[in-house]
Amino acid sequence: MRVMNGKKPRAATAPRVAAPRPRGARNGALGRAKATGGAGRILIVEDDFLVASAMEDALRDAGLQVAGIAASADEALALAAAEKPALAVMDVRLRGGRDGIDAALELFARHGVRVVFATAHQTPDARARAAPANPLAWVPKPYASATLVDIVRRAVRDVSSAK
Repeated sequence: MRVMNGKKPRAATAPRVAAPRPRGARNGALGRAKATGGAGRILIVEDDFLVASAMEDALRDAGLQVAGIAASADEALALAAAEKPALAVMDVRLRGGRDGIDAALELFARHGVRVVFATAHQTPDARARAAPANPLAWVPKPYASATLVDIVRRAVRDVSSAK
């Protein structure tokens, strides 16, 4: 073993990768929607684990409740049925055969859940396709966490005052 400056070299370590959290299970989120009636609870629909985790942390740090995280349209619909969120923060590009606009349309039709799109895909065609879901806002990626939090807070107020 080679010693430099009186110190042994450190062994190389594998990069640390965060293990995915169980979707919707952080802080006992499952089962709590029925007790709170979904008031102010937000569903995150984002297939990039790091983006979804950062979004969840920013929303929770701002005092907002996160109902869960879904990476696909099917997961979003299942979580919405179980958790009854007030709204969803949705990316357009998702895992699986359907995109976020398909998910938003179905969330609105089945559950009355409105969305805030947080996406890099804001073409006029995408906006026109999404119009029947009556989105609350479009947040362009990349965005600052504070911007997202402010827009989501306003959306929660809008949804709460409409009920």
